[in-house]
Amino acid sequence: MPVSLDIAALRARRPEGIDLAATQGDGLGCHAGKNAMRAAAEVAGLSGTLEQYRRDYPAGPHDQPQSMCPAFGSLRVGLRMRRTMTILSGSACCVYGLTFTSHFYGARRSVGYVPFNSETLVTGKLFEDIREAVHASAKPQDYDAIVVINLCVPTASGVPLRLLPKQIDGVRVIGIDVPGFGVPTHAEAKDVLAGAMLKFARSEAENGPVQAPRGGRSERPSVALLGEMFPVDPVVIGALLEPLGLSAGPVVPTREWRELYGALDAAAVAAIHPFYTASVREFEAAGRPVVSSAPVGHDGTADWLAAIGKACDVPQEKIAAAQNRLLPAIRGALSAAPIRGRITLSGYEGSELLVARLLVESGAEVPYVGTACPRTPWSEPDRTWLEERGVTIRYRASLEDDLAAFEEFRPDLAIGTTPVVQKAKEAGTPALYFTNLISARPLMGAAGAGSLAKVVNAALANRPRFDAMRAFFEGVGTGHAAGIWQDVPTRKAAPKAAAPLKPIGEMV
Repeated sequence: MPVSLDIAALRARRPEGIDLAATQGDGLGCHAGKNAMRAAAEVAGLSGTLEQYRRDYPAGPHDQPQSMCPAFGSLRVGLRMRRTMTILSGSACCVYGLTFTSHFYGARRSVGYVPFNSETLVTGKLFEDIREAVHASAKPQDYDAIVVINLCVPTASGVPLRLLPKQIDGVRVIGIDVPGFGVPTHAEAKDVLAGAMLKFARSEAENGPVQAPRGGRSERPSVALLGEMFPVDPVVIGALLEPLGLSAGPVVPTREWRELYGALDAAAVAAIHPFYTASVREFEAAGRPVVSSAPVGHDGTADWLAAIGKACDVPQEKIAAAQNRLLPAIRGALSAAPIRGRITLSGYEGSELLVARLLVESGAEVPYVGTACPRTPWSEPDRTWLEERGVTIRYRASLEDDLAAFEEFRPDLAIGTTPVVQKAKEAGTPALYFTNLISARPLMGAAGAGSLAKVVNAALANRPRFDAMRAFFEGVGTGHAAGIWQDVPTRKAAPKAAAPLKPIGEMV
């Protein structure tokens, strides 16, 4: 969909008039580049939002890692919540790709879409259309909240979602801008929406009684868990907290609105994934201490129990008793499932350092860890522990960083994103896709200690099969042999030069 974002027109935009010049031609659309779109957004009044994003999600040396559209993260959070509707405002091609990806990942509900063209974008009619769609959708019998997400073009044109009503018939309305030129990764876009929801819920809780969680309040002080996790992990964390007299609270991003109140009511917050900067800000504003790292492996669990106990004022002797009770089982699980081999690891989920710790404690050599997420205070214990053991960590890693690490360290197994896995397998090296095969497994406590060994060791054992396949198919499907042809192409003689065309007047 060609759209025009004329910066001069944005400065002089009047709702009652149509700037015909701004609606003609193909102006600053999706193809214009991040700098042009960022400049347009700042002119349109979004400089404060973009500056906050720059502070919350600092870019790396190459500006931004390669990743899917960041808005997918916010869309995913909304689609996984009960009684929550999500409406997208963006170019039709972007909306199609996002909804396709979301349903591919298991979404079972529709996504709202407000279409636009150059005229409705520049004249302000798009905002009126969004407001109308929100009012038509705000049915309290169906929804607790409606989330409206501006993609790149509406953000660049300054479509003012902040002017939407905060509530309609009791249905909360949350408008956020999630442009690809402002939010580096889809992982951090989860935080954009989670933080906005926590802020809204915190305001509600400060102004009066709120709805209790579906299962009621815990009798013991709870610890909210920050970051999407494998479903078993919150259960395992609950078992680790029980000897401390604590319980596992809601996981943020939550699955329904009322869980936000339960998370804010927690005694402490465990930053399992360390990039939820906006969410941490809301928890700290609510007076809740935030604890770094996670109960991964022997050392990680020991340190985490001590940190959680301290944050929740648990007596030291009780912390020591819990460690003595829980740590032997974790050590036993690690020793029972050793991993032998050199492994490079990279991903964009935010749990890369935790997985690396577990691999190292299982006996693997891990020379390199790349993560698309930034360095934050809540991953410092993991960084320190890994670097003390000779691991090179690259925050905001690019694909080029990950491929260079593969070439330098020549691992026995590469764990990474799809292009890293492809590169490794082309080189005859076993490889595993981080998101589907590694992060989708339990990592915490004794359950996590042995969970990686089976899949990792099975992959490592495949090296002879890769060698045999490479020997058998050597040269097939590459270079001149690529394609479906059975015969080797032969070089033909260069064709004779065509005779020059005669002028029209000389033609008979």
